[in-house]
Amino acid sequence: MSAAPEELDALALENQVCFALAVAARSVIGLYRPLLEPLGLTHPQYLVMLALWGDEPLSVTDLSEKLALDPGTLSPLLKRLEAQGYLERRRVPGNERTLAVTLTDAGRTLRADAERIPPAVVERLGMPVEELLRLHADLSAVIAAARTE
Repeated sequence: MSAAPEELDALALENQVCFALAVAARSVIGLYRPLLEPLGLTHPQYLVMLALWGDEPLSVTDLSEKLALDPGTLSPLLKRLEAQGYLERRRVPGNERTLAVTLTDAGRTLRADAERIPPAVVERLGMPVEELLRLHADLSAVIAAARTE
């Protein structure tokens, strides 16, 4: 039987939303590592590629907002992906302050290999897709609530 909310120890580690989210994030990202290694990608690089596979070109600012990463964190990721030959960063003609990020042919080709990753993660989690979709919606609500603070 679970305790009523007023009976919960507010400082107990196992009752902390932040703890559950942190452990869940590390655990799920850990499932991606062996799937991404053959592609030569880290998880943050994979997120960049996902954003670009969905919409390109993107300015560094737009990519930063889409990934919820500050430009200082994003810049080294982009440099490494550019060195791997997956993307290019170019100044926008007429607006030299804006860097546009576009995929190279190799970056676009990599998408076909990456298509096997989501189903492999679902399989490794062993959870119904409907439950994962519900979890995604719940986490999106948590993110939105945290951003309004």
